[in-house]
Amino acid sequence: MSQRRKPNNARARLERYSRAVLAQHRVCVVNLDPSNRQGLVDWMTTKNIRHGRQVADAVCDIAHPWVIYIGAFCVDQSGRRYIKSIEIAPQGIYRSDSLSGVIEEHYHALLDTCNPAHLIGSGWIANPSGVSLDEEQADRIFSACGAWHQNEEAA
Repeated sequence: MSQRRKPNNARARLERYSRAVLAQHRVCVVNLDPSNRQGLVDWMTTKNIRHGRQVADAVCDIAHPWVIYIGAFCVDQSGRRYIKSIEIAPQGIYRSDSLSGVIEEHYHALLDTCNPAHLIGSGWIANPSGVSLDEEQADRIFSACGAWHQNEEAA
């Protein structure tokens, strides 16, 4: 006897809908330290995304194939800006709350390699759609979120 599939799987439908919402808005989560700013940004246009319940639920409640870009913002003695960065892509799909350990481990490892006299801030971009960012895109996102002006805002 053949198995019939269930015609209406609410969980699968919710996951498809959530992934479609994130793909439509090109959502990524951006976190900046030391200002402790976190928000949702369109990774293509670098504009803020309004925190609607649909978008927040799609990011937090559904497992995704995450790609995380971690960067440390530095300024050398001559005043030139540079970013030390790594990009990680954990194997499998994860909910956002289970990524904190992975992010912290790589985050602190990157900060340990930076010159403390040059370091002005750090941050990460987590992309739930699994799209890898190049250096130029990540720099545009960090700049749009105010990564280079964190010390000025804190003063």
